[in-house]
Amino acid sequence: MKKLNFSISINATAKKVWQVLWSDATYRQWTNPFYEGSYAVSDWKQGSKILFLGPSGDGMFSTIEEVIPFEKMVFIHEGEVKDFKEQPGTKGSEAWKGSRESYTLKEENGKTNLEVSLESANEFADYFAQAFPKALEIVKQLSEKPVVITIEAEVAAPIEKIWEHWTEPSHIVKWNNASDDWHTTRATNDLKVGGQFLSRMEAKDGSFGFDFVGTYTAIEPKKKIEYKIADGRKVAVDFIKQPGSYKIVSQFEAEEENPIEMQQGGWQAILNSFKKDVEKN
Repeated sequence: MKKLNFSISINATAKKVWQVLWSDATYRQWTNPFYEGSYAVSDWKQGSKILFLGPSGDGMFSTIEEVIPFEKMVFIHEGEVKDFKEQPGTKGSEAWKGSRESYTLKEENGKTNLEVSLESANEFADYFAQAFPKALEIVKQLSEKPVVITIEAEVAAPIEKIWEHWTEPSHIVKWNNASDDWHTTRATNDLKVGGQFLSRMEAKDGSFGFDFVGTYTAIEPKKKIEYKIADGRKVAVDFIKQPGSYKIVSQFEAEEENPIEMQQGGWQAILNSFKKDVEKN
């Protein structure tokens, strides 16, 4: 085994760097220098198994030894994977068995130093020495700019109906929920540049609620809406004509607290609710 160490300074919070490292969409981007199409399969919990795979099904199976959110992630490698099947006891697996790979994040004044330590089988040491700096540079690039999430749905309705349901408070309260146990109890909408909108979103059991508030920055009636939500993140919504329908494409800047997949799923669920409401009423 050969121990390799890498570090990079990133002008972003540890939460943002952590999100980039372990969210599926961004993980696939920064691991490309190792193997194009790389991805990981895991619940990312301490003690869980994790598979590091390429498109062909080859890779490595490991265990997550330690997780301290926004501070540290440590993997213990167990062996090779071939054609999506673990290969314990093989020569290749024995070469990796018990080796550690750790990621440590230290934030100071809004900047994060990311340190990576890797115990590599000797024959792969040069490969990782070349690939890791490239990978960490991608982590830096992704972390220092907003992560933009895209959702979309095709709605079979005239644009006049779509626009009305999207912008009228009497309709917004009917569709603006990500699941059946949530609802929007109140909505206001001043549809003009500089105008604000508000949706009061609450759990139906009364356990939690919040105001979703934004300010419009651009409006092209029946074509495009842009706004900033209260925390400063930008959102753009396009209404694109299709044969017999309209495609709604929404792009929004991710927040740092929750996994990208969770945010994408929640926003997509609301858009799906909108589609269902328009097409049935």
